[in-house]
Amino acid sequence: MAIDSGTPVVATAQPPTPSRPPGRMRRTASRHWYAWAMVLPVVIVLGVLVLYPLARGVYISFTNLNESNQRAEICTKTLGGGEVCKPNPKAAEFTGLQNYVDIISGEKGDFWLQFGNTIIWTAGCVVFHYGLGLGLAVLLNRRIRGRGLYRVLLIVPWAVPAFVAAFAWKFIFNERNGLANVLLTSLGFDRVEWFAERWSSLFTAIVANIWIGVPFMMVALLGGLQSISEDLYEAAEMDGASAWQRFVNVTLPGLRPVSATVILLGTIWTFNMFPIIFLVTEGQPAGQTEILVTGSFRYAFEGIRQYALASAYGIIILSMLLVFAVAYRKMLSRQGEVW
Repeated sequence: MAIDSGTPVVATAQPPTPSRPPGRMRRTASRHWYAWAMVLPVVIVLGVLVLYPLARGVYISFTNLNESNQRAEICTKTLGGGEVCKPNPKAAEFTGLQNYVDIISGEKGDFWLQFGNTIIWTAGCVVFHYGLGLGLAVLLNRRIRGRGLYRVLLIVPWAVPAFVAAFAWKFIFNERNGLANVLLTSLGFDRVEWFAERWSSLFTAIVANIWIGVPFMMVALLGGLQSISEDLYEAAEMDGASAWQRFVNVTLPGLRPVSATVILLGTIWTFNMFPIIFLVTEGQPAGQTEILVTGSFRYAFEGIRQYALASAYGIIILSMLLVFAVAYRKMLSRQGEVW
């Protein structure tokens, strides 16, 4: 028999379950919602103009899409004025990595020749862009008479549209009446058929692109030079450093952040520089001066248009540049650069 002691039993209240703290994205969105609202239109525009075409290009590169099989249906007109549509038996199909295999193995196109030309073209142009741009920037950073005029004149090649510059250099290297051959003959040398051989033809394109690209490097590096404190040069001079030692130990380290950026941008721009090769050399002789971007263009817009192969070329180019950018960034981070 249970005995009631008369003591009331008080129920113990359970502690409330702690709510899950909001995530980092939610906190950022709630705190800076106005910033997200301002960025959203730009994201939408980029998605429409960049991300969707990129995704579409990736998909097309895994098909056999070309000019003849791009329609899923074939429609014919009838005598009554109507149309009869039937499924296209040769419509584009998903082929997986076949396009990439054909390109890299050499079954279609001259990928490795174009890749070699692209590396030579990019390396040669970027080296001269940076070297000549740095030299001109150092000269224009000094107090010389007419410095403003020199700056304006040296920026003119950058202001000229690339296709106009390409036509000008095409005329300069003309085999018959070009300025280059006129100068050679006046000095007692024979005329040179610039576009008859691979290396001389590629040389003309590199010279034209150097003329176009040096002003950008010069302006960027000149801005970097003007950001270096004069106190560093004065301290080095007081320590007995020569002009070359000041250049190596003060100027180059001070330009390192700017140099890292302009070299990366210059490499990407030159790698994808289409009009100079296409308009100056035109791939002569017999396509031996084609680079990857001109090869992609010819697949997409010449003959029976091979859209899938052109897309595969584009994805390969993008992959190469991404790998280069990541490796370049890691190299800079190991050197202590913040980028």
